[in-house]
Amino acid sequence: MVAPGSQAEQVGRLILAGFLVIALPSLPLGNYLIYPFTILTTWFHEMGHGLSAMALGFDFQRLVILSNGSGYAESLYPGDPGALKRAAVAAGGPLAPAVFGSLLILASAHRKFWRPALYALAGLLILSVVIWVRSWTGLSVLPMIALALLFLTQKASDYWLRFTLQFLGVLGALSMFQQWDYLFTEQARIGGQTMLSDTGAIEASLLLPHWFWALAIIALAGLMIGASLKYALSHQR
Repeated sequence: MVAPGSQAEQVGRLILAGFLVIALPSLPLGNYLIYPFTILTTWFHEMGHGLSAMALGFDFQRLVILSNGSGYAESLYPGDPGALKRAAVAAGGPLAPAVFGSLLILASAHRKFWRPALYALAGLLILSVVIWVRSWTGLSVLPMIALALLFLTQKASDYWLRFTLQFLGVLGALSMFQQWDYLFTEQARIGGQTMLSDTGAIEASLLLPHWFWALAIIALAGLMIGASLKYALSHQR
C-alpha cells in the first residue's frame, strides 16, 4: 500500500497509464477500445502541422483523418516560404504528440490545472472540428472524444481527473515513439497517394538525410517528455 498523494502513487499511476496504452491493442476487443485514442494521436500530429503553419503566417486550410488512423494537414504558403519554414512545419507534426503529452503531464502536477487542462483540450478539439477537420472519421470521432472529456471533467473525482491527464499525456508521449518506422521512412503512402514523410520533407528542405532528422526529433521529444515527468514527480505540489 502507498500513501494517497505520495510520489509512489504518482509513479504507479503513470506506470498503469503506460501499461494500458501498450496493452490495450492486445486485449479482447482492444483494437476497438484503442481506436478513439488512435484518432486522437493522429489529431495531435496533424494539428502540430497546422498550428506550426499558422504560427509561421501560413493559412491552415484543412485537417483530414482517415478511417485507418492516418491523416494529413493542408496549408497554403504565400509564394516561396523558404526552406526553414517548410522544415519547421514538417517537424511540427511528429513533435506535436510529445508537446501535447508533456503539457498534460505537467498539468497533472497541480490540482488547480486538472479541470482547466481537460476543458482546454476538449475546447480545442471542438474548435478544430468546426474550423479545420474535413473528413467523416474526424467529424464523427473527435466530437465524441470532446464530449467524453467534458462529461468526465464535470462529473469525475479528483483521482480520475488526474489519471485522465496522465493517461492522455503518456498516450501522446508513447505515440510519438510508436511512429519509429514512419520517422525513418523517406516516403509514405497516405490516402492512396505516395508522398514525402515528415522527415523526408525536412530532408528535402535542409539536405541532411531523413534518418538524421528522425534521430533529432526523437531526442527532442525524449527531452520534453523526460523533463515533464521529472517535474511532475519531483515533489508534491
